[in-house]
Amino acid sequence: MASNLKLPVGIDDFTKLRKSEFYYIDKTKLIEQLLQSWSEVTLFIRPRRFGKTLNMSMLKAFFEIGTDKTLFDGLYISKNKALCDEYMGKYPVIFLSLKSVEGLTYDDARYRITEIIGAEAERFDFLSDSDKLSASEKERYKFLIALHNGKYAMEEKMLVSSIKVLSQLLSVHYGKKAIIIIDEYDVPLDKAFQNGYYKEMVSLIRGIFGQALKTNDFLQFAVLTGCLRVSKESIFTGLNNFEINSIVDIDHDEQFGFTDSEVVKLLADYDRADRYSDVKEWYDGYHFGNADIYCPWDVINFAKKLLSDPDAKPSAFWINSSGNDMVKRFVDKADQTTRNELEKLVAGEEIEKQLRLDLTYDEIDNTIDNLWSVLFTTGYLTKVGEVKLPESESYAYKLVIPNKEVREVFILQIQEWFKNVVANDNDTMKLLSKAILEKDEAVIQRQLNIIMSRMISVLDTKAPDDMKENFYHGLLLGLLRGSNPDWLITSNRESGDGFSDILIKPEDPDAGIVIEVKYAKEIKELDKACETAMTQIKNKRYDEALRDEGRCDILAYGIAFCRKRCKVLGESL
Repeated sequence: MASNLKLPVGIDDFTKLRKSEFYYIDKTKLIEQLLQSWSEVTLFIRPRRFGKTLNMSMLKAFFEIGTDKTLFDGLYISKNKALCDEYMGKYPVIFLSLKSVEGLTYDDARYRITEIIGAEAERFDFLSDSDKLSASEKERYKFLIALHNGKYAMEEKMLVSSIKVLSQLLSVHYGKKAIIIIDEYDVPLDKAFQNGYYKEMVSLIRGIFGQALKTNDFLQFAVLTGCLRVSKESIFTGLNNFEINSIVDIDHDEQFGFTDSEVVKLLADYDRADRYSDVKEWYDGYHFGNADIYCPWDVINFAKKLLSDPDAKPSAFWINSSGNDMVKRFVDKADQTTRNELEKLVAGEEIEKQLRLDLTYDEIDNTIDNLWSVLFTTGYLTKVGEVKLPESESYAYKLVIPNKEVREVFILQIQEWFKNVVANDNDTMKLLSKAILEKDEAVIQRQLNIIMSRMISVLDTKAPDDMKENFYHGLLLGLLRGSNPDWLITSNRESGDGFSDILIKPEDPDAGIVIEVKYAKEIKELDKACETAMTQIKNKRYDEALRDEGRCDILAYGIAFCRKRCKVLGESL
C-alpha cells in the first residue's frame, strides 16, 4: 500500500528515494520526451522547489553505466522496453549540482565550483588505472583530482576545461560519448551578483559551459536546470541545437511539479482526501504550458504534517524555505502605478504585462518591468492567458498571484514596506499625533488620507464588512503604536458595557483618548459611519476605564474608512 511509504521531504536523490521506500510521483516520462525531442543541450527553467534536482537525479540513474535497473520497475518508462534496452545504463554521466555554490568573494565561489567538479571526477577513480587511457590522459585526470594541503588544486585555466576533459576521458574509457547534467546552473551567478563579483563569475561560467557544451566532440547530450533564463548572449554564446524549456512552453509541462490528479491520488493514498480543498487553495495555481501545477515541496510537506495532525492548518512551506528578497526588492522599487497594480493582484484580480524572459542578473533592477519578469519566472506570479497588443505582433501575459501562500508573501512584504517607509515618515506622524492630542479633526483626517494614498492596500475586497473594519483598525493601531512610544495604547479592551477599539493614555496623566473605527461601503456613507461610532462610544461608556484612573480630560473620535479615504468626527466627553 502506498500509505506505508514514507513521504520524501527534502529527498532529491532518485536512487535513495526508490531504494529507501519513499513515495514517488512518477516523472519518468521526461526520459522518453527528452529522447524523442532530442536537443544537444536542453535548459529547463522552473521555480525553486519544483523537483528539478530530483528529475536530474532520475536522468542520471537511468542513463548511467552500471545503474540498478530495478529502480525503474513499475514506472512509466519501464513500459517502453525498446527505449530501455537502447538507452538504460548505456552512458557515462557527469552530474553536477551548483545549488551550493556561494561565497562572499569570487575566489571562495570559484573554489566551491572547483570542489564540486573535483569530487565528481573522483567518482571515476578507475580512470587512474584505465588501460584505455594514454599516459598523458591519465596525467590530465590526476590534475582534475589533485590536492594541495587537503584542498583541490585545479587552477582556473584547468577548471574552465575540466568538464570537457572529464567527458573526454570517460568517452575514451567506455567508448561512448558522455551525458552532462548540470543542476541549478544559475545559482553561482545569483550569488555573484549579490556579492559584487558578477562579471568574473559570468566569465568563468561562460568559459566552462563553452568548453563542455559547445566545442565538445565527446558530448552525447546535456541537460541543465535553473530558476532564471539568463540571456543566451551572456552565458550560452554560440551554442547550436540549444533548447530552452520554460514555464510558458507546452513541452514537458507536467514533468516538474504535481498535477491535480497526482495530488488527488497522493491525498487518497494517505487517507487525507478531505483536505483537498485546502491543498488546492494554498499550493495550486501555477500554470506551466497548458498544465495546472501544484508546488510539490508544499504538497509533500503538508501531507506529511497531516499524517501526524489530521486537523493541521496549511503553512507557507515553499516561501519559508528561502528568503523572498525578490518580492522585497519589487515592493521597495514600486512607483504609484505599480502599487495600484499590486493592489489588484493582492485582491485576486489579474493584470496585463509584457515580459522579458531572458535577462542577465545585472539587468534585473534596471527597470520595474524587469522585476515583473523575474517575479513571473520565479513563481511569484503565474499566467492565466495572453492578449495581443494593438498594432503589434507582440503579446502580453495576463498575470495573477497563483495561490494563498504566495499572496501571504506579498502581504508580508507590503506590510514591512509600509512600516519602514510610510509609517516611519516622522513629519507626517508627528502632525497626526499632535492633531489627535489637540482635537484637530481636519488635520487628523488630512494626514490619514495622505498616509492611505501612499500605501499599498492588502484589504481583501471579498471579505465581510467586519473583516474590513478589522483591517482599518489594525492599520490605525499600528500607526499610533509605531510613532508614539510614550503613549500607552490598548486595543479591544473591555470598558463600560463593551470593548473599545482603541484606548490611549498619553503622557499627560489627566488626558485620555477613545477611538472607534468603522468601515463604510461608499464614500457618501462616511459621515453617517462616524456618527455611529461616536454614538457607540457614548452609549457603551468606553471612556469609563480612563476615568477610573483619574483621566477626566477625554477626547473621543469616530473614524470611518472607505477604500483609501477617511472621515474623522471628534468630541470632548
